[in-house]
Amino acid sequence: MRAWLPLALAILAEVIGTSALKASAGFSRLWPSLVVVAGYGTAFYFLSLALRQIPVGIAYAVWSGIGTVLITLIGVLAFRQKIDAAGVLGIALIVAGVLVLNLWSKSGAH
Repeated sequence: MRAWLPLALAILAEVIGTSALKASAGFSRLWPSLVVVAGYGTAFYFLSLALRQIPVGIAYAVWSGIGTVLITLIGVLAFRQKIDAAGVLGIALIVAGVLVLNLWSKSGAH
C-alpha cells in the first residue's frame, strides 16, 4: 500500500502540469510554464519512487489511465470542452482496463 502513495502524488503532479500547459500558451507565459516544468519534474520523481515496488507496466497503466480520466474531467469542467458518447465510452474502457490489471492480473503481484 505504501507504494501507491507516491504513484498517487505522481498522478496529481502530472495532472497539475498538464492542466497548466493550456495556460502556458505554448510556453510563452512564465508562471504557467514554470508550473508545467515543476509538475512534470515532481511527477517523474514520485513515479520513480513508486517503481521501486510497483511493476513498471502496472504503474504506467494506472498513471496514464487515471491521469487521462482526470485531465478529461478538467477539460470538461474548467475549459468547457465537450465530450461525446464515444469519449465517455473510451474513458470507461480505460478505467475498466486499469481495474482489470489491478484486480485480476498476476502482473501486478509484488
